[in-house]
Amino acid sequence: MAREVRLPQLGQTMEEGTIISCMVNIGDEVKKGDIIFEIETDKATLEMESPADGFVKHILAEVGRTLPVGEAMMILGKMNEEVPQSFADSLKGSAPAAKAKPPAPTVEPARLQPAPAKLTGKVKASPRAKKLAEELGVELTAVAGTGAAGIITEEDVKKAALLKPKTAAVDITEVKLGAAITITKNQKLVAEKMVKSKREIPCFYLTVKANVTNLVRLRTELNQTGSVDISYNDFIMRAVAIALEKYPMMTGQPAGDTIQLANNINIGLAISVPDGLVAPVIKGVHKKDLRHIAHESKALVKKARSNKLTPADLEGACITVSNLGGLGIESFIPIVIPGQCSILGVGQITDTCVPAFGEVSPEGGPDNDGFAVRKLMSLTLSVDHKVANGVYASQFLDFVRKLLEDTSTFV
Repeated sequence: MAREVRLPQLGQTMEEGTIISCMVNIGDEVKKGDIIFEIETDKATLEMESPADGFVKHILAEVGRTLPVGEAMMILGKMNEEVPQSFADSLKGSAPAAKAKPPAPTVEPARLQPAPAKLTGKVKASPRAKKLAEELGVELTAVAGTGAAGIITEEDVKKAALLKPKTAAVDITEVKLGAAITITKNQKLVAEKMVKSKREIPCFYLTVKANVTNLVRLRTELNQTGSVDISYNDFIMRAVAIALEKYPMMTGQPAGDTIQLANNINIGLAISVPDGLVAPVIKGVHKKDLRHIAHESKALVKKARSNKLTPADLEGACITVSNLGGLGIESFIPIVIPGQCSILGVGQITDTCVPAFGEVSPEGGPDNDGFAVRKLMSLTLSVDHKVANGVYASQFLDFVRKLLEDTSTFV
């Protein structure tokens, strides 16, 4: 029996997608999981998989068109099944419909029938082109599209930006007093989340200092012999994941009269990108060893800085790690991301003189003078008081500290 293939929601916030390319032709056989379309959203270019086996009977989605989630894109059927054009026409521009048998088949050539253009009055531009135009201050109605079906592409916007007078768009690395700085879409989204956080999340803040002298030495040793470099963030995320298993309330979110705890420990990692900040998510960190975490975090950093993150890469975190130590910041108070219980701010590792009566030095001998230089790292935890109280969160943070100080955690 013939079935329609509709545009799925490929991300929690996805509302529409632009058809960049169709990977199959009418008459082709496809298997479940085969790539059939390339879709561009406002966040990323994604591959759409076939939801079922079958043969392509009709292709309803035109390359270059922007479709809402749920729009019919293709019809699949059995090898010798004939699906009438009238059934295909009934699906064009339709919302998801209840299952119904197609009308009695009539013999009609199975060929691509372009859907009639809708007079919506909207500019035909890909989501990425719209995003770039907003960032560069380009008016899309004045841009001629060179893409499929006349769609405006990113290149069209870039060319138009070069021809327009330089006004609002300013290179952030070359700003001068009096300049008007264009706010990018990413910056707007971050700002909205931060305002929501300050308005709706009553936070308290906890700070400890971890003695990571042995951790610094262990990292050097592991990176001398390992196939992947391990960053301090990888150690921290591993410690946080172990601590969240012991203190699961720190994964919770208010849900009516209950607090819903997370099913998996997914940790966001704040990363600086050219137009602001993103926090891609490493999934199931509690189930992974240190090198596995390091491999995934490096892959996400690379994707983030090449603008190739997918919506799935940014969803599902129950906590975020934000490390400004590499910028010389000793400590700071991060803002909890809405939808999460807490965020851990990590500061610079500093050589600090501390009391060490009776302590054994890293070289193996006693510190008889009563003081020693140790490497300390500041950890500041911002916590949603609706979910966790001060005692519980303090125990969680202290456990993270102990894990970082005890290097047996990671070997």
